[in-house]
Amino acid sequence: MNTPQATRGMVVAPHQLAAQAGLRVLREGGNAIEAAVATAATIAVVYPHMNSLGGDNFWLISDGGAPVAIDACGAAAAAASADFYRARGHDAIPPRGPLAALTVAGAVSGWQAALAIAKEWGGRLPLERLLADAIEYAGGGFAVTHTQANNTNSKLAELRNVPGYSPAFLDRGAPPTAGSRFTQPRLAETLARLANNGLVDFYRGEIGAAIASDLATIGSPLAREDLTTHRAKLVEPLSVRLRSGTVYNLPPPTQGLASLMILGLFDRLGIDKADGFEHVHGLVECTKEAFRVRDNYVTDPAYMKADPAAFLKPAYLDQTAVVVDMGHAAPFGTLPVKGDTVWFGAIDAAGRSVSAIQSLYWEFGSGVVLPATGITWQNRGVSFSLTEGSLNELKPGRRPFHTIQPALAILNDGRRMVYGTMGGDGQPQTQAAVYTRHVLFQQDLADAIAAPRWLLGRTWGTSVSNLRIESRIGEDVIAALRRVGQDIEVVAPMTEIMGHAGAIVLRPDRLIYGAADPRGDGVAAAY
Repeated sequence: MNTPQATRGMVVAPHQLAAQAGLRVLREGGNAIEAAVATAATIAVVYPHMNSLGGDNFWLISDGGAPVAIDACGAAAAAASADFYRARGHDAIPPRGPLAALTVAGAVSGWQAALAIAKEWGGRLPLERLLADAIEYAGGGFAVTHTQANNTNSKLAELRNVPGYSPAFLDRGAPPTAGSRFTQPRLAETLARLANNGLVDFYRGEIGAAIASDLATIGSPLAREDLTTHRAKLVEPLSVRLRSGTVYNLPPPTQGLASLMILGLFDRLGIDKADGFEHVHGLVECTKEAFRVRDNYVTDPAYMKADPAAFLKPAYLDQTAVVVDMGHAAPFGTLPVKGDTVWFGAIDAAGRSVSAIQSLYWEFGSGVVLPATGITWQNRGVSFSLTEGSLNELKPGRRPFHTIQPALAILNDGRRMVYGTMGGDGQPQTQAAVYTRHVLFQQDLADAIAAPRWLLGRTWGTSVSNLRIESRIGEDVIAALRRVGQDIEVVAPMTEIMGHAGAIVLRPDRLIYGAADPRGDGVAAAY
Protein backbone atom coordinates (compact mmCIF):
# COMPACT_ATOMS: atom_id res chain seq x y z
CA MET A 1 0.00 0.00 0.00
CA ASN A 2 1.02 3.62 -0.41
CA THR A 3 1.77 5.37 2.89
CA PRO A 4 1.01 9.12 2.66
CA GLN A 5 3.97 11.43 3.28
CA ALA A 6 4.23 15.11 4.13
CA THR A 7 6.63 17.78 5.37
CA ARG A 8 4.41 20.31 7.14
CA GLY A 9 1.92 18.31 9.19
CA MET A 10 -0.40 15.33 9.35
CA VAL A 11 -3.55 14.28 11.18
CA VAL A 12 -4.95 10.74 11.28
CA ALA A 13 -8.46 9.92 12.51
CA PRO A 14 -11.00 7.13 11.85
CA HIS A 15 -13.35 9.54 10.04
CA GLN A 16 -12.10 11.63 7.14
CA LEU A 17 -14.06 14.75 8.18
CA ALA A 18 -12.38 14.73 11.59
CA ALA A 19 -8.91 14.32 10.08
CA GLN A 20 -9.58 17.12 7.59
CA ALA A 21 -10.81 19.38 10.40
CA GLY A 22 -7.48 18.92 12.17
CA LEU A 23 -5.52 19.46 8.98
CA ARG A 24 -7.28 22.77 8.34
CA VAL A 25 -6.13 23.94 11.77
CA LEU A 26 -2.54 23.01 10.92
CA ARG A 27 -2.79 24.89 7.63
CA GLU A 28 -3.96 27.99 9.50
CA GLY A 29 -0.92 27.95 11.75
CA GLY A 30 -2.28 25.87 14.60
CA ASN A 31 -0.08 23.41 16.42
CA ALA A 32 -0.55 19.67 16.87
CA ILE A 33 -2.63 20.02 20.03
CA GLU A 34 -4.95 22.60 18.49
CA ALA A 35 -5.38 20.29 15.48
CA ALA A 36 -6.09 17.36 17.78
CA VAL A 37 -8.76 19.29 19.69
CA ALA A 38 -10.48 20.22 16.42
CA THR A 39 -10.29 16.54 15.44
CA ALA A 40 -11.64 15.41 18.82
CA ALA A 41 -14.60 17.77 18.66
CA THR A 42 -15.43 16.81 15.08
CA ILE A 43 -15.16 13.05 15.68
CA ALA A 44 -17.58 13.47 18.60
CA VAL A 45 -20.10 14.74 16.04
CA VAL A 46 -19.50 12.63 12.92
CA TYR A 47 -18.96 9.27 14.70
CA PRO A 48 -21.81 9.63 17.22
CA HIS A 49 -22.15 5.88 17.83
CA MET A 50 -18.54 5.74 19.07
CA ASN A 51 -17.94 9.17 20.52
CA SER A 52 -19.48 12.13 22.27
CA LEU A 53 -18.81 15.06 24.56
CA GLY A 54 -20.30 12.69 27.14
CA GLY A 55 -17.24 10.38 27.10
CA ASP A 56 -13.67 10.34 28.42
CA ASN A 57 -10.26 10.76 26.80
CA PHE A 58 -6.53 10.30 27.40
CA TRP A 59 -3.59 12.11 25.79
CA LEU A 60 0.15 11.77 25.23
CA ILE A 61 1.72 15.05 24.15
CA SER A 62 5.36 15.56 23.19
CA ASP A 63 7.40 18.55 22.02
CA GLY A 64 10.32 16.30 21.17
CA GLY A 65 11.13 14.56 24.43
CA ALA A 66 9.32 12.24 26.81
CA PRO A 67 5.60 12.95 26.61
CA VAL A 68 3.22 14.57 29.07
CA ALA A 69 0.13 12.48 29.81
CA ILE A 70 -3.40 13.77 30.40
CA ASP A 71 -5.90 11.57 32.24
CA ALA A 72 -9.38 12.93 31.52
CA CYS A 73 -11.32 10.09 33.12
CA GLY A 74 -14.50 10.92 34.98
CA ALA A 75 -15.17 9.41 38.40
CA ALA A 76 -18.29 7.71 39.73
CA ALA A 77 -20.95 9.96 41.18
CA ALA A 78 -20.90 10.70 44.91
CA ALA A 79 -24.30 9.00 45.09
CA ALA A 80 -23.20 5.90 43.18
CA SER A 81 -22.80 2.95 45.55
CA ALA A 82 -23.73 -0.71 45.70
CA ASP A 83 -26.57 0.22 48.05
CA PHE A 84 -27.87 2.75 45.51
CA TYR A 85 -28.21 0.01 42.87
CA ARG A 86 -29.48 -2.73 45.17
CA ALA A 87 -32.16 -0.40 46.48
CA ARG A 88 -33.38 -0.18 42.90
CA GLY A 89 -33.43 -3.95 42.42
CA HIS A 90 -30.06 -4.43 40.68
CA ASP A 91 -27.27 -6.84 41.59
CA ALA A 92 -25.13 -5.43 38.73
CA ILE A 93 -24.91 -2.03 37.07
CA PRO A 94 -27.30 -1.91 34.11
CA PRO A 95 -25.32 -1.46 30.88
CA ARG A 96 -27.84 0.92 29.31
CA GLY A 97 -30.13 3.67 30.44
CA PRO A 98 -29.98 6.31 33.20
CA LEU A 99 -28.40 4.02 35.80
CA ALA A 100 -25.55 3.29 33.36
CA ALA A 101 -24.79 7.02 33.24
CA LEU A 102 -22.95 7.07 36.57
CA THR A 103 -19.53 8.58 35.79
CA VAL A 104 -18.61 12.16 34.94
CA ALA A 105 -17.73 12.80 31.29
CA GLY A 106 -14.09 13.88 31.23
CA ALA A 107 -13.52 14.45 27.51
CA VAL A 108 -14.07 18.21 27.47
CA SER A 109 -11.73 18.62 30.46
CA GLY A 110 -9.12 16.74 28.44
CA TRP A 111 -9.48 19.27 25.63
CA GLN A 112 -9.09 22.05 28.19
CA ALA A 113 -5.93 20.56 29.73
CA ALA A 114 -4.41 19.93 26.29
CA LEU A 115 -5.10 23.49 25.15
CA ALA A 116 -3.32 24.85 28.23
CA ILE A 117 -0.20 23.07 26.96
CA ALA A 118 -0.88 24.33 23.42
CA LYS A 119 -0.75 27.90 24.71
CA GLU A 120 2.64 27.20 26.29
CA TRP A 121 3.73 26.22 22.77
CA GLY A 122 2.51 29.56 21.45
CA GLY A 123 -0.89 28.37 20.29
CA ARG A 124 -3.02 31.29 19.17
CA LEU A 125 -6.18 29.94 17.50
CA PRO A 126 -9.37 30.80 19.41
CA LEU A 127 -11.64 28.06 20.71
CA GLU A 128 -14.35 29.27 18.34
CA ARG A 129 -12.12 28.32 15.44
CA LEU A 130 -11.17 24.93 16.86
CA LEU A 131 -14.82 23.94 17.32
CA ALA A 132 -16.03 25.45 14.03
CA ASP A 133 -16.05 22.24 11.99
CA ALA A 134 -17.80 20.29 14.76
CA ILE A 135 -20.46 23.00 15.04
CA GLU A 136 -20.97 23.05 11.27
CA TYR A 137 -21.37 19.27 10.97
CA ALA A 138 -23.65 19.03 14.01
CA GLY A 139 -25.95 21.78 12.76
CA GLY A 140 -25.72 21.31 9.00
CA GLY A 141 -25.33 17.56 8.99
CA PHE A 142 -23.01 14.95 7.53
CA ALA A 143 -23.39 11.68 5.67
CA VAL A 144 -24.14 8.66 7.85
CA THR A 145 -21.40 6.03 7.61
CA HIS A 146 -22.07 2.33 7.16
CA THR A 147 -20.72 1.69 10.65
CA GLN A 148 -23.17 4.17 12.21
CA ALA A 149 -26.08 2.72 10.22
CA ASN A 150 -25.14 -0.86 11.08
CA ASN A 151 -24.64 -0.17 14.77
CA THR A 152 -27.89 1.77 15.05
CA ASN A 153 -29.72 -1.15 13.50
CA SER A 154 -28.01 -3.87 15.53
CA LYS A 155 -28.50 -2.09 18.89
CA LEU A 156 -32.01 -0.84 18.24
CA ALA A 157 -33.81 -3.32 20.50
CA GLU A 158 -31.75 -2.49 23.59
CA LEU A 159 -31.64 1.29 23.03
CA ARG A 160 -34.97 2.30 21.49
CA ASN A 161 -36.59 3.07 24.86
CA VAL A 162 -33.58 4.66 26.58
CA PRO A 163 -34.34 8.32 27.39
CA GLY A 164 -33.46 10.61 24.50
CA TYR A 165 -32.09 7.91 22.23
CA SER A 166 -34.84 7.52 19.63
CA PRO A 167 -35.41 11.20 18.81
CA ALA A 168 -31.65 11.74 18.55
CA PHE A 169 -30.58 8.70 16.53
CA LEU A 170 -33.62 7.40 14.64
CA ASP A 171 -35.28 8.78 11.53
CA ARG A 172 -39.06 8.59 12.06
CA GLY A 173 -38.50 5.60 14.31
CA ALA A 174 -36.09 3.75 12.02
CA PRO A 175 -32.29 3.63 11.87
CA PRO A 176 -30.78 6.10 9.38
CA THR A 177 -29.48 4.66 6.15
CA ALA A 178 -25.84 4.95 5.12
CA GLY A 179 -25.35 8.10 3.07
CA SER A 180 -28.34 9.94 4.51
CA ARG A 181 -27.90 13.34 6.15
CA PHE A 182 -27.67 13.28 9.95
CA THR A 183 -28.02 16.43 12.05
CA GLN A 184 -27.69 17.14 15.78
CA PRO A 185 -29.05 20.67 16.29
CA ARG A 186 -28.99 20.62 20.10
CA LEU A 187 -25.39 19.43 20.09
CA ALA A 188 -24.51 22.23 17.66
CA GLU A 189 -25.96 24.75 20.14
CA THR A 190 -23.96 23.18 22.97
CA LEU A 191 -20.71 23.34 21.02
CA ALA A 192 -21.41 26.95 20.08
CA ARG A 193 -21.98 27.81 23.77
CA LEU A 194 -18.69 26.17 24.67
CA ALA A 195 -16.95 28.17 21.94
CA ASN A 196 -18.38 31.39 23.36
CA ASN A 197 -18.22 30.67 27.10
CA GLY A 198 -15.16 28.44 27.36
CA LEU A 199 -14.79 24.72 27.97
CA VAL A 200 -15.13 25.14 31.73
CA ASP A 201 -18.82 25.88 31.11
CA PHE A 202 -19.33 22.16 30.54
CA TYR A 203 -18.68 21.53 34.22
CA ARG A 204 -19.21 24.77 36.13
CA GLY A 205 -21.39 26.94 33.92
CA GLU A 206 -24.76 27.02 32.20
CA ILE A 207 -24.12 23.87 30.22
CA GLY A 208 -23.09 22.02 33.38
CA ALA A 209 -26.33 23.13 35.05
CA ALA A 210 -28.38 21.88 32.08
CA ILE A 211 -26.53 18.55 32.07
CA ALA A 212 -27.09 18.05 35.79
CA SER A 213 -30.78 18.94 35.49
CA ASP A 214 -31.38 16.45 32.68
CA LEU A 215 -29.46 13.69 34.48
CA ALA A 216 -31.49 14.27 37.65
CA THR A 217 -34.75 14.17 35.71
CA ILE A 218 -34.06 10.71 34.28
CA GLY A 219 -32.77 9.25 37.55
CA SER A 220 -29.01 9.13 37.01
CA PRO A 221 -26.96 9.24 40.23
CA LEU A 222 -24.78 12.04 38.79
CA ALA A 223 -25.31 15.47 40.34
CA ARG A 224 -24.13 19.02 39.73
CA GLU A 225 -21.39 18.77 42.35
CA ASP A 226 -19.91 15.74 40.58
CA LEU A 227 -19.44 17.95 37.53
CA THR A 228 -18.16 21.05 39.33
CA THR A 229 -15.47 19.13 41.22
CA HIS A 230 -14.11 17.28 38.19
CA ARG A 231 -10.65 18.12 36.82
CA ALA A 232 -8.45 16.40 34.24
CA LYS A 233 -5.12 15.21 35.65
CA LEU A 234 -1.57 15.58 34.37
CA VAL A 235 0.05 12.22 35.13
CA GLU A 236 3.39 10.50 34.62
CA PRO A 237 3.19 8.10 31.66
CA LEU A 238 4.33 4.51 31.93
CA SER A 239 7.18 3.44 29.66
CA VAL A 240 9.04 0.32 28.61
CA ARG A 241 12.54 0.22 27.19
CA LEU A 242 12.86 -2.03 24.14
CA ARG A 243 15.76 -2.84 21.86
CA SER A 244 14.17 -0.55 19.25
CA GLY A 245 13.41 2.40 21.54
CA THR A 246 11.15 3.53 24.36
CA VAL A 247 7.37 3.20 24.20
CA TYR A 248 5.03 5.28 26.36
CA ASN A 249 1.44 4.73 27.41
CA LEU A 250 -1.05 5.81 30.06
CA PRO A 251 -0.96 4.44 33.61
CA PRO A 252 -3.97 2.95 35.41
CA PRO A 253 -6.91 3.16 35.39
CA THR A 254 -6.20 2.40 31.71
CA GLN A 255 -4.86 -0.88 30.34
CA GLY A 256 -1.77 0.91 29.01
CA LEU A 257 0.29 -1.35 31.26
CA ALA A 258 -0.87 -4.39 29.29
CA SER A 259 0.09 -2.77 25.98
CA LEU A 260 3.61 -2.07 27.20
CA MET A 261 4.00 -5.50 28.80
CA ILE A 262 3.13 -7.27 25.52
CA LEU A 263 5.89 -5.39 23.72
CA GLY A 264 8.36 -5.88 26.55
CA LEU A 265 7.76 -9.63 26.65
CA PHE A 266 7.78 -10.07 22.87
CA ASP A 267 11.07 -8.16 22.69
CA ARG A 268 12.64 -11.00 24.65
CA LEU A 269 11.46 -13.86 22.41
CA GLY A 270 13.96 -13.31 19.59
CA ILE A 271 11.38 -13.54 16.80
CA ASP A 272 12.64 -11.99 13.57
CA LYS A 273 9.88 -12.33 10.96
CA ALA A 274 6.41 -10.83 10.63
CA ASP A 275 3.08 -12.59 10.23
CA GLY A 276 4.27 -16.17 10.53
CA PHE A 277 3.28 -18.61 13.26
CA GLU A 278 5.97 -17.40 15.67
CA HIS A 279 4.95 -13.73 15.35
CA VAL A 280 1.25 -14.36 15.93
CA HIS A 281 1.59 -17.09 18.58
CA GLY A 282 4.30 -15.13 20.39
CA LEU A 283 2.19 -12.00 20.62
CA VAL A 284 -0.90 -13.97 21.65
CA GLU A 285 0.97 -15.70 24.46
CA CYS A 286 2.52 -12.40 25.60
CA THR A 287 -1.00 -10.96 25.60
CA LYS A 288 -2.19 -13.70 27.96
CA GLU A 289 0.58 -12.92 30.43
CA ALA A 290 -0.10 -9.18 30.23
CA PHE A 291 -3.84 -9.65 30.68
CA ARG A 292 -3.28 -11.73 33.80
CA VAL A 293 -1.49 -8.79 35.36
CA ARG A 294 -4.11 -6.36 34.08
CA ASP A 295 -7.01 -8.38 35.44
CA ASN A 296 -5.39 -8.90 38.83
CA TYR A 297 -4.07 -5.41 39.51
CA VAL A 298 -5.26 -2.58 37.23
CA THR A 299 -7.87 -0.30 38.77
CA ASP A 300 -8.17 3.29 40.00
CA PRO A 301 -4.60 4.20 41.06
CA ALA A 302 -5.89 5.22 44.49
CA TYR A 303 -6.83 1.56 45.04
CA MET A 304 -3.87 -0.15 43.33
CA LYS A 305 -2.11 -2.81 45.41
CA ALA A 306 1.04 -2.81 43.29
CA ASP A 307 3.21 -0.29 41.46
CA PRO A 308 2.39 -0.67 37.75
CA ALA A 309 5.92 0.35 36.78
CA ALA A 310 7.24 -2.74 38.62
CA PHE A 311 5.73 -4.97 35.92
CA LEU A 312 7.79 -3.14 33.27
CA LYS A 313 11.17 -3.53 34.95
CA PRO A 314 13.68 -5.66 33.00
CA ALA A 315 13.95 -8.29 35.75
CA TYR A 316 10.18 -8.88 35.85
CA LEU A 317 9.88 -9.00 32.06
CA ASP A 318 12.85 -11.39 31.85
CA GLN A 319 11.34 -13.87 34.27
CA THR A 320 7.86 -13.64 32.75
CA ALA A 321 9.10 -14.08 29.16
CA VAL A 322 10.54 -17.45 30.17
CA VAL A 323 6.97 -18.63 30.84
CA VAL A 324 5.95 -18.03 27.19
CA ASP A 325 5.82 -21.46 25.54
CA MET A 326 6.28 -21.31 21.76
CA GLY A 327 5.11 -24.92 21.46
CA HIS A 328 1.92 -24.77 23.49
CA ALA A 329 -0.97 -22.35 23.99
CA ALA A 330 -1.52 -21.35 27.60
CA PRO A 331 -5.07 -21.28 28.99
CA PHE A 332 -6.95 -18.02 28.60
CA GLY A 333 -9.16 -17.16 31.53
CA THR A 334 -9.34 -13.39 31.48
CA LEU A 335 -12.63 -11.59 31.79
CA PRO A 336 -13.59 -10.24 28.35
CA VAL A 337 -13.58 -6.49 27.92
CA LYS A 338 -15.36 -4.58 25.19
CA GLY A 339 -15.11 -0.97 24.13
CA ASP A 340 -16.10 1.51 21.46
CA THR A 341 -13.45 4.12 20.87
CA VAL A 342 -11.61 6.40 18.45
CA TRP A 343 -7.87 7.04 18.34
CA PHE A 344 -6.50 10.11 16.58
CA GLY A 345 -3.06 11.63 16.24
CA ALA A 346 -1.34 14.74 14.94
CA ILE A 347 2.20 15.90 14.20
CA ASP A 348 2.92 19.48 13.19
CA ALA A 349 5.71 21.11 11.18
CA ALA A 350 7.74 21.75 14.34
CA GLY A 351 7.70 18.05 15.14
CA ARG A 352 5.34 18.33 18.10
CA SER A 353 3.12 15.29 18.44
CA VAL A 354 -0.16 14.14 19.96
CA SER A 355 -1.54 10.66 20.50
CA ALA A 356 -5.08 10.75 21.88
CA ILE A 357 -8.02 8.43 22.39
CA GLN A 358 -11.64 9.25 23.19
CA SER A 359 -14.53 6.94 24.02
CA LEU A 360 -18.14 6.32 25.05
CA TYR A 361 -17.22 2.74 26.07
CA TRP A 362 -19.95 0.61 24.41
CA GLU A 363 -21.49 1.70 21.12
CA PHE A 364 -23.74 4.68 21.98
CA GLY A 365 -22.55 4.48 25.59
CA SER A 366 -25.45 4.40 28.04
CA GLY A 367 -27.74 5.31 25.15
CA VAL A 368 -28.94 8.34 27.12
CA VAL A 369 -29.11 11.54 25.07
CA LEU A 370 -29.69 14.62 27.20
CA PRO A 371 -32.46 16.76 25.67
CA ALA A 372 -31.19 20.21 26.64
CA THR A 373 -27.68 19.69 25.23
CA GLY A 374 -27.88 16.79 22.74
CA ILE A 375 -25.03 15.02 24.55
CA THR A 376 -24.86 11.22 24.53
CA TRP A 377 -23.58 9.99 27.90
CA GLN A 378 -21.04 7.21 28.35
CA ASN A 379 -21.55 3.94 30.24
CA ARG A 380 -17.94 3.54 31.38
CA GLY A 381 -19.18 2.88 34.92
CA VAL A 382 -20.51 -0.53 33.88
CA SER A 383 -16.94 -1.77 34.35
CA PHE A 384 -17.48 -1.40 38.11
CA SER A 385 -18.60 -4.37 40.17
CA LEU A 386 -21.15 -4.34 43.00
CA THR A 387 -19.35 -7.25 44.68
CA GLU A 388 -17.61 -6.22 47.88
CA GLY A 389 -13.84 -6.67 47.71
CA SER A 390 -13.67 -7.06 43.93
CA LEU A 391 -10.83 -5.40 42.03
CA ASN A 392 -13.05 -2.70 40.51
CA GLU A 393 -15.64 -2.44 43.25
CA LEU A 394 -17.96 0.53 42.85
CA LYS A 395 -17.35 3.28 45.37
CA PRO A 396 -18.44 6.94 45.24
CA GLY A 397 -15.80 9.06 43.51
CA ARG A 398 -13.83 6.05 42.27
CA ARG A 399 -12.54 6.09 38.71
CA PRO A 400 -13.47 3.18 36.42
CA PHE A 401 -11.15 0.78 34.62
CA HIS A 402 -10.49 1.96 31.06
CA THR A 403 -9.63 -0.09 28.00
CA ILE A 404 -8.58 3.00 26.08
CA GLN A 405 -4.95 4.12 25.98
CA PRO A 406 -2.90 5.99 23.35
CA ALA A 407 0.70 5.06 22.53
CA LEU A 408 3.79 7.06 21.62
CA ALA A 409 7.25 5.72 20.81
CA ILE A 410 10.66 7.41 20.67
CA LEU A 411 12.82 5.13 18.53
CA ASN A 412 16.57 4.65 18.65
CA ASP A 413 16.92 5.70 15.00
CA GLY A 414 15.50 9.15 15.76
CA ARG A 415 11.94 8.54 14.60
CA ARG A 416 8.92 9.31 16.75
CA MET A 417 5.66 7.42 16.34
CA VAL A 418 2.14 8.08 17.62
CA TYR A 419 -0.32 5.24 17.21
CA GLY A 420 -3.44 3.59 18.61
CA THR A 421 -6.73 1.90 17.88
CA MET A 422 -10.23 1.17 19.17
CA GLY A 423 -11.39 -2.25 20.24
CA GLY A 424 -11.58 -3.26 23.94
CA ASP A 425 -9.31 -6.26 24.53
CA GLY A 426 -8.04 -5.80 20.98
CA GLN A 427 -6.39 -2.43 21.63
CA PRO A 428 -3.12 -3.70 23.18
CA GLN A 429 -2.93 -6.50 20.61
CA THR A 430 -3.38 -4.25 17.60
CA GLN A 431 -0.89 -1.75 18.99
CA ALA A 432 1.61 -4.61 19.31
CA ALA A 433 0.89 -5.91 15.80
CA VAL A 434 1.37 -2.48 14.20
CA TYR A 435 4.50 -1.67 16.21
CA THR A 436 6.24 -4.99 15.62
CA ARG A 437 5.41 -5.08 11.92
CA HIS A 438 6.57 -1.56 11.18
CA VAL A 439 9.36 -0.93 13.69
CA LEU A 440 10.84 -4.40 14.20
CA PHE A 441 10.15 -5.99 10.81
CA GLN A 442 10.28 -2.87 8.59
CA GLN A 443 6.88 -3.29 6.95
CA ASP A 444 5.46 -0.25 5.20
CA LEU A 445 3.25 1.54 7.76
CA ALA A 446 0.07 1.35 5.71
CA ASP A 447 0.70 -2.35 5.10
CA ALA A 448 1.36 -2.92 8.79
CA ILE A 449 -2.04 -1.42 9.65
CA ALA A 450 -3.98 -3.11 6.85
CA ALA A 451 -2.36 -6.53 7.27
CA PRO A 452 -4.42 -9.40 8.74
CA ARG A 453 -5.04 -9.06 12.47
CA TRP A 454 -6.18 -11.22 15.34
CA LEU A 455 -8.03 -10.64 18.57
CA LEU A 456 -7.88 -12.66 21.77
CA GLY A 457 -10.86 -11.82 23.94
CA ARG A 458 -13.77 -9.56 23.19
CA THR A 459 -14.27 -6.26 21.43
CA TRP A 460 -17.20 -3.98 20.70
CA GLY A 461 -20.41 -5.70 19.61
CA THR A 462 -19.29 -9.27 20.39
CA SER A 463 -19.63 -11.75 23.24
CA VAL A 464 -17.04 -14.45 22.43
CA SER A 465 -13.59 -14.73 23.99
CA ASN A 466 -11.61 -17.04 21.71
CA LEU A 467 -8.81 -16.12 19.29
CA ARG A 468 -10.37 -14.67 16.17
CA ILE A 469 -8.13 -14.20 13.19
CA GLU A 470 -8.73 -12.68 9.77
CA SER A 471 -8.66 -15.30 7.04
CA ARG A 472 -5.99 -13.45 5.04
CA ILE A 473 -3.35 -14.50 7.57
CA GLY A 474 -2.80 -17.76 5.67
CA GLU A 475 -3.98 -21.33 6.13
CA ASP A 476 -0.52 -22.56 7.17
CA VAL A 477 -0.35 -20.08 10.06
CA ILE A 478 -3.88 -20.92 11.19
CA ALA A 479 -3.11 -24.64 11.06
CA ALA A 480 0.07 -24.17 13.10
CA LEU A 481 -1.77 -22.14 15.71
CA ARG A 482 -4.38 -24.86 16.06
CA ARG A 483 -1.69 -27.51 16.45
CA VAL A 484 -0.33 -25.80 19.56
CA GLY A 485 -3.81 -25.51 21.07
CA GLN A 486 -5.02 -22.04 20.15
CA ASP A 487 -8.83 -21.83 20.07
CA ILE A 488 -9.18 -20.33 16.59
CA GLU A 489 -12.20 -18.78 14.93
CA VAL A 490 -11.51 -17.64 11.37
CA VAL A 491 -13.39 -14.44 10.55
CA ALA A 492 -13.84 -12.27 7.45
CA PRO A 493 -10.71 -11.18 5.53
CA MET A 494 -10.94 -7.60 6.82
CA THR A 495 -13.46 -7.01 9.60
CA GLU A 496 -14.33 -4.00 11.73
CA ILE A 497 -14.21 -6.09 14.92
CA MET A 498 -10.42 -5.75 14.68
CA GLY A 499 -10.76 -2.02 15.33
CA HIS A 500 -9.75 1.14 13.49
CA ALA A 501 -6.01 1.63 13.90
CA GLY A 502 -3.86 4.57 12.84
CA ALA A 503 -0.34 5.90 13.16
CA ILE A 504 1.93 8.82 12.25
CA VAL A 505 5.73 8.73 12.20
CA LEU A 506 8.14 11.69 12.21
CA ARG A 507 11.58 11.02 10.75
CA PRO A 508 14.73 12.85 11.92
CA ASP A 509 14.74 14.80 8.64
CA ARG A 510 11.23 16.11 9.54
CA LEU A 511 9.47 14.08 6.87
CA ILE A 512 6.16 12.82 8.23
CA TYR A 513 4.32 9.70 7.13
CA GLY A 514 1.16 8.05 8.42
CA ALA A 515 -1.79 5.82 7.65
CA ALA A 516 -5.39 5.15 8.66
CA ASP A 517 -7.07 1.77 8.88
CA PRO A 518 -9.00 0.65 5.77
CA ARG A 519 -11.40 -1.07 8.19
CA GLY A 520 -12.70 2.38 9.19
CA ASP A 521 -13.71 5.62 7.51
CA GLY A 522 -10.55 7.57 8.18
CA VAL A 523 -7.62 9.08 6.33
CA ALA A 524 -4.14 10.38 6.91
CA ALA A 525 -4.69 14.04 6.08
CA ALA A 526 -1.44 15.84 5.28
CA TYR A 527 0.19 18.79 3.55
